[in-house]
Amino acid sequence: MKKSFAVLGLGRFGRVVAEEMMASGADVLAVDRDEEKVRRLADIVTVAVQADVCNDEAMAKLGLKNMDGAVIAMSESVESSIMAIMTAKKAGIPAVWVKAMNETQKEIFLRIGADRVFIPEKEQGINVARSMLSGSFLDFVGLSERISMIKLPVRPEWVGRTLSELELRRNLKINVIAISRNGQVSQDIDPQEQLSADSVLFVIADRSGVENLLNPRG
Repeated sequence: MKKSFAVLGLGRFGRVVAEEMMASGADVLAVDRDEEKVRRLADIVTVAVQADVCNDEAMAKLGLKNMDGAVIAMSESVESSIMAIMTAKKAGIPAVWVKAMNETQKEIFLRIGADRVFIPEKEQGINVARSMLSGSFLDFVGLSERISMIKLPVRPEWVGRTLSELELRRNLKINVIAISRNGQVSQDIDPQEQLSADSVLFVIADRSGVENLLNPRG
């Protein structure tokens, strides 16, 4: 089942986050009060809506309670960011991440309930999208705009099977580069060794591989 995210604020940072989430296979609700910004994303994201986050009635119609997470990218307006955080938390969104312009804003946003606050550049926008999407990963590092290294716990259905049997490169388009067993990381990989529940895989994946991990097809 696809994950769903809301991106509130569609400046450069918010647009990058929304586009990266869509490219990785998520459903995205993009919101801004600027009609032109909404129009530019209308054909890219799942749903693009013109709305003022300070308008309770407009926000109530967005269905935020169904979202897996929200990225709030309106740090030029502290009032709008605060209202968006409060609305998202009230809707029960489990992960509310917020863009801030400085350390003062960051402290304010954390105090009123933001789960994580960034003071980002465009490249960090890409990493924020990937990190939020990767709730089932232990760690996620963007090596470039398209390639990432992921620290991936062994899935229950993989336990007792070998890498040779799983054929992860063919089936999921990911490459295992190392394995951690009992806290010890090794690049000496035996494709015939059965995976245990406490093993951790270090893998390299492009966007299609990330999408496959996020949206398993069985």
